[in-house]
Amino acid sequence: MKLADQSRVAVVGGGPAGSMAAYFLVEISARVGLRLQVDLYEPRNFSRHGPAGCNMCAGVVSESLVQTLAAEGINLSPLVVQRGIDSYVLHTSDQPPVTIATPVDELRIATVYRGGGPREPEGEQKWISFDGYLLEMAREKGVRVLPHRVSELAMDADGRPMVGVGKGGVETYDLLIGAVGVNTGAMKLFEGLGIAFQQPPVKRGFVSEIHLGVETVQKYLGNAMHIFLLDIPKLKFAAVIPKVEYATVCLLGEDIDKELAERFMNDPETRSCFPPELNWQIGEKVACGMGQACQCGPKLNVGPAIHPYGDRVVLVGDAAISRLYKDGIGAAYITAKAAVVTALFFGVSDNDFRRRYQPVVEGIAKDNRIGKLIFWITIFYQKSLFLRRGMVRMVRGESGLPGEKRDMSRVLWDTFTGSATYREILMRTLTPRFALRLLQSTLLSVFAKKSRAPVGDLRHPPSG
Repeated sequence: MKLADQSRVAVVGGGPAGSMAAYFLVEISARVGLRLQVDLYEPRNFSRHGPAGCNMCAGVVSESLVQTLAAEGINLSPLVVQRGIDSYVLHTSDQPPVTIATPVDELRIATVYRGGGPREPEGEQKWISFDGYLLEMAREKGVRVLPHRVSELAMDADGRPMVGVGKGGVETYDLLIGAVGVNTGAMKLFEGLGIAFQQPPVKRGFVSEIHLGVETVQKYLGNAMHIFLLDIPKLKFAAVIPKVEYATVCLLGEDIDKELAERFMNDPETRSCFPPELNWQIGEKVACGMGQACQCGPKLNVGPAIHPYGDRVVLVGDAAISRLYKDGIGAAYITAKAAVVTALFFGVSDNDFRRRYQPVVEGIAKDNRIGKLIFWITIFYQKSLFLRRGMVRMVRGESGLPGEKRDMSRVLWDTFTGSATYREILMRTLTPRFALRLLQSTLLSVFAKKSRAPVGDLRHPPSG
């Protein structure tokens, strides 16, 4: 089972994993003298505003991933980036907010819209969709993008995958790549192919786009991503992410529901990041001319799929594995390229993918298990008053140090951004220097008097 000259490949799903898989198929096959026909099926128009073009994602891309894509020939246009993030503001329930600047300049992150944005922008639109940009790059490489919704998948008598699109007929291929994501029903089609595939486990998150206007976003959020470690049951991670006209609220945890989302939005620390006149409620418009454009409860991949491959079939991106609670686009890149390299250089049989592709999936899954430990420790810190104070004190004490010596700041930065693996993060916390500094900060916090800084200066980072 090998791909040969004029082999046909179908990619189902035009998100980052599907677009990058199609891009790599054409790019790498050309280097080895193969000419492939690559068809990518994607019914959505990512330039459309609102749910029609949305991919249900907060839209954060690390600078390290941007550089990795550039090395692959995928150079993101400046119009894709909503805002460059150069710092975090860490909020806790009992301490003044603390700003964590990027440890090194290369570790900045960017915010993007996966689709066209929540609604029509005020004035001329000055950005383009991240997913749409990747899809167009694949098209420019020679990928045939078909705006059809796949309705049927099957195998023919020779064991080749067939793709049906309703009245559009059925096409037969030499390889089928599934990049459908966990928020569509298309994964059920792959379960019916008889390859022993089982969908990955998921949890429910919460994402809301709140329209504030350009000046208000800059005034209250600046160029910082606001992270919240609040003692709210079931909440593992919360962030407010500035875009251009909007602020994106992202909640991750156990069974995120309406009550939890409202409790977070009404917490004093959260309210400090928004205008006092904002009257936020789920499913309703907000006051003072600021419109809450949309919100959703996306499913989040929290574990590996079982057997995400078979003879002439392989699944990539969320359909196979994602990094736990972060950097899903990075996992899409890793799995898409690994699947393409396996198919082009080794073969497209079940055994080829088991030997060459499955270890990549297992590597991400193994790192995610370490990530679960890190998030468990994070929750433990959220619930412990003195441990939480010790952590914040350690971050404050590092503010004047060189980037490589800001141990806690680097750990938190990489945990929130996905700039490093969970294993690398854990190893940094096991050094004697880190342990001694954290112990010292925690002991000092036990005897320090509880205090709050005057409201204003620390809550909102400089807007430059």
